[in-house]
Amino acid sequence: MSTPTRRKPFEGRSLSEVVAELTEEIRELYTADEVPWVVGYSGGKDSTAVLQLVWLALQGLPAERRTKPVHVISTDTLVENPIVASWVTQSLETMRTAAESQGLPIEPHRLTPEVKDTFWVGLIGRGYPAPRPKFRWCTERLKIRPSNSFIRRVVRRHGEAILVLGIRKAESQARAKAMAKQEKRRVRDRLSPNGNLPNSLVYSPIEDWSNDEVWMFLMQEANAWGVDNEDLLTMYQGASSDGECPLVVDDSTPSCGDSRFGCWTCTLVEKDKSMAAMIQNDEEKLWMRPLLKLRNELDIADDRHLRDFRKMNGTIQLFNDRNVPGPYTQEAREEWLRKLLRAQTYIRRNPKVPEHVRSIELITMEELHEIRRIWVFEKHEVEDSLPRIYKEETQEEFPGRPLDEHLAIGAEEINLLREVCEGDELHFSTVRELLGVERRFRTMTRRSDLFEALESAIEKGFYENEEDAVEFARRRHNRRDSPLFSIDEASTDASA
Repeated sequence: MSTPTRRKPFEGRSLSEVVAELTEEIRELYTADEVPWVVGYSGGKDSTAVLQLVWLALQGLPAERRTKPVHVISTDTLVENPIVASWVTQSLETMRTAAESQGLPIEPHRLTPEVKDTFWVGLIGRGYPAPRPKFRWCTERLKIRPSNSFIRRVVRRHGEAILVLGIRKAESQARAKAMAKQEKRRVRDRLSPNGNLPNSLVYSPIEDWSNDEVWMFLMQEANAWGVDNEDLLTMYQGASSDGECPLVVDDSTPSCGDSRFGCWTCTLVEKDKSMAAMIQNDEEKLWMRPLLKLRNELDIADDRHLRDFRKMNGTIQLFNDRNVPGPYTQEAREEWLRKLLRAQTYIRRNPKVPEHVRSIELITMEELHEIRRIWVFEKHEVEDSLPRIYKEETQEEFPGRPLDEHLAIGAEEINLLREVCEGDELHFSTVRELLGVERRFRTMTRRSDLFEALESAIEKGFYENEEDAVEFARRRHNRRDSPLFSIDEASTDASA
């Protein structure tokens, strides 16, 4: 059904008239059915404006008509800009207290990715290279999965959900085009179907507002849950930022733009202008320099020297006859961990850093345990180097449980193995992985996969070096392209 053309909300009308009309619309939509609402809240201006409008609308309803929950979800990627993360955490707590005291059915939720999906577990643990536009592995794991999981739980419990988002057409031409497309598919006035989440509809109350109109509303209307919007403005001014990261529920949502609040580790943008501006504009934020330095070190054009020439499964991938590197090497992953712990220790122990910042946690203990598990059990780095690195960088004992002594190999044995391999790193890593596989299966009652694991380890170390691996891949590719290359030959070549 086609939607009639709407006039601009502020055309010939005052702010109070626009707010009154919009809050009445929100009340009508809220009371029209029993479908629960999920409001996306990032702590930025747009999501704050939307939540404030919803809050005002609910305040205007009698208690007996506030019949369904309004879930406010905020996704913390665990690598958010620390200033913004602190602001959002404080806002959610204030919001919870205010909603309870005012008798409103508003329930704040701070969502985080599962430990297996966090940024540092991916980069330092598994060795995924820093995200790039063509390898944007972070968005799905850090943002989409936590929010979508929550929304799906609401849908399973109630059958449907309505997402209330602070998206605006004025943000970009791409956003305006996407929203115009959604507008044509509306099933009810102002509600658009969500193509990525079945049984969920999207409501965008301020879709036609300009940037100035958002700020005018926030500056003239007192914050409904007690947070000072002047502080929000100050935070934006300090970062010289015109944008914010919206609630991300699908991979069509673009990165946060060149000037935005988001992950301090983000390498999907050329520069982190917001953090750089915060450091430049406020001496109290100089403690963020190590974070900006680490982020810039992650963002290098050619990182081949930091990455294995093989993919995680040991294969060689060619593109235009050139080898495509795989994950970060063990040496690179250990160095990233050192730099991260070094930055965290500097912030925690520097007397010039504001006291409320010194408890910062750049990487959680849960993430460190998972990284350690991946290194030892999945990557067969049986020397178990994480506790040693942790102690060297923090001057504290790693508070983790000791690994099974049958799985880890001591430093003396590792040094002896290196000595026997005479500097051949590929030979060393292959033998070490074979030892790791053997030790892992030693205590198992069923060892049906032992030979496959051993064969996989041998295949990864099949080559003399990168040049030999690339040449082997080229020969195999050329043979496959040959008309004389039969199916039998293909299977024989693959087994080799």
